[in-house]
Amino acid sequence: MTAAPGAPGPRGRGDGRRVVANISLSLDGRTSGAAGPYDMGWIVPHAVTDGARAHLARLTGATTTVLLGRLNYQGFGSYWPPVADDEAADPRDRAFARWLDDVEKVVFSGTLDAVDWRNARLAGADPVTTVRQLRRTPGGDIAILASSGVIRALLAADEVDRLSITLCPEVVGGGARLLDDGLPASSWRLVDATPTESGALCLLHDRVRR
Repeated sequence: MTAAPGAPGPRGRGDGRRVVANISLSLDGRTSGAAGPYDMGWIVPHAVTDGARAHLARLTGATTTVLLGRLNYQGFGSYWPPVADDEAADPRDRAFARWLDDVEKVVFSGTLDAVDWRNARLAGADPVTTVRQLRRTPGGDIAILASSGVIRALLAADEVDRLSITLCPEVVGGGARLLDDGLPASSWRLVDATPTESGALCLLHDRVRR
């Protein structure tokens, strides 16, 4: 199943900004392996395909604000900025690195006192309060990039409008899960399902609110 390229889908509540949660998951629902939050080598083969890059480009084309937890802020901030000027890197990765450098980044952390990545700022409130404030401001989509704790908090408050998932054909067998028991029940509509060359499946689900 493939939606029309660039199909926008429903916006956020009312005419507000859409909140999109983007993450890679294993078949057993893991966001990382048993060795901890940086045990993510199983994701790499599925993140560098043409299909995965096209899926990410679709997300970035509509997004003007990115939400990051501390781990991903530090991980992305150490990896992506040098890629922007790396002539040996894939041009699509360079384009993503430049976009990530330019986009507004809101960082959630209980331990950082400051952030020094360009166009980044520490959030002054929790993820739910911050998203509700951002919805009332002009701009494009608000995307959470791989920060599972932020995604879970927003799912619990029904503040996610779209789930953008790269489902990797891997059974990890241990590690953190995205969807814990206790989240409120919710319904979602599949709007796109595109397989990649590695066998991963790029999925878009939009929240159905009645």
